[in-house]
Amino acid sequence: MIREMKIGKFFLGIMCMVLIGCLIGCNAQKKKLSQLDEDHGIIVGFSQIGAESAWRTCNTRSVQDAAAEKGVQLVYDNAEQKQENQIKAIRSFIAYQVDVIVFIPIVTDGWDNVLQEARDAGIPVLVTDRKIDVADQSLYAGFIGTDSLKEGRNAGLFVLEKFKEKRERFEETKEHINIVELFGTEGSSVALGRAEGFREVLEPYPEFRILYSKSGDFLRSKGYELAVDFLDTYDDIDVIFSHNDGMTLGAIEAMEEKGILPGKDIVIVTIDAQQAAIDALREGKVNCVIECNPKTGPEIIKLAEKLAAGESIPRVQYVHEEVFYETDDLSLIEPRGY
Repeated sequence: MIREMKIGKFFLGIMCMVLIGCLIGCNAQKKKLSQLDEDHGIIVGFSQIGAESAWRTCNTRSVQDAAAEKGVQLVYDNAEQKQENQIKAIRSFIAYQVDVIVFIPIVTDGWDNVLQEARDAGIPVLVTDRKIDVADQSLYAGFIGTDSLKEGRNAGLFVLEKFKEKRERFEETKEHINIVELFGTEGSSVALGRAEGFREVLEPYPEFRILYSKSGDFLRSKGYELAVDFLDTYDDIDVIFSHNDGMTLGAIEAMEEKGILPGKDIVIVTIDAQQAAIDALREGKVNCVIECNPKTGPEIIKLAEKLAAGESIPRVQYVHEEVFYETDDLSLIEPRGY
C-alpha cells in the first residue's frame, strides 16, 4: 500500500513538471511572437519600375528609408522597365503572403488579372506615382503620387506667359510659336497627363504649334537621340517641353554640340526638379523647372499601415509640388537630394 502511494506521488510530480514546462513554453512562445510583431511589423511588397534616373533612385530610397524607420519589412523588386517583370513580382508577393502590395505601374493597362489575384488572396493594393486603368476600380485601394495633369498645365502656363509679347503680335506677324515635346514612356499615366494638361492650356491659342512629339522613355540617352533628330529636321524651334529632366539633359547636350544655346536660343521647360535641372536653371540653360516630388515614402508607408489594419484610405492623394522659374531667387532653393 505504502509502495503504491509512493509510485502515485512520483507520477504526480512528473505530471506537474510537464505541465509547468508546457506553461513556460507557451508563455515563451507568446513572448517570442509578440517580439516578432513588434520588431518586424507588417510586410509590404514594393514593385518599382526601375532605376533609370536620379529621381527614380531617390523615390526608391524614400520608400526604403520610411519602411525601415517604421519597422516595416519591405520586399523590394526592380522591374527593369518591363511590365511582365512587374506582374511576376506582384504574383510573388501574393505567394509570399505580404500584408500590402505597393507598386508603380509602368503603363496604365494590363493589370486587371493580377490585381484580381491579389484581391482573391485578401491583399490590399496601393498604386503610387503612376495611375492605372482597370475595369473594376475596387481592385486597388487607392493612389498616392504626383498630379501629372497639373504639371502639364503649369508647363503650359509658363509658356503662355513667356511668349506673351509674341502672342500679342500674332495677328500681325502670323509667326507661330513652335514647340517640340519630349514625351515620356508611351502608355504611362504621367506622360499622358503631362501632355493633356499642356495642350489644355495652349489649345485656345492658335499661335502655338507642336511640331514634334516623340517618346524618349524618360531616358537621357533617348532625349539626346531625339534632340539630334529634331534639331536636324527643324530650324525654327521656340520651345522644348520635356516630360522629365533626364531627357532634358540629353537634349541640352545635343544642342550644345550644335552650338545652340539652351534656355536662350530655345526656351526649355522640364519636369522633375532633379539637382542637375536646378543647376541648369541657375546657369540659364533651362527656363522653368516643375517639381515632381519623389519623396513619397513616409506617406506610402503610413497608408500601407492603415490598409494592413483594415482601415480605409483616400481614393486619390496628391503630394505637394512646386514650380521654379528663371525669375525666382534661385539661391533660396535647397539641395534636392536627387
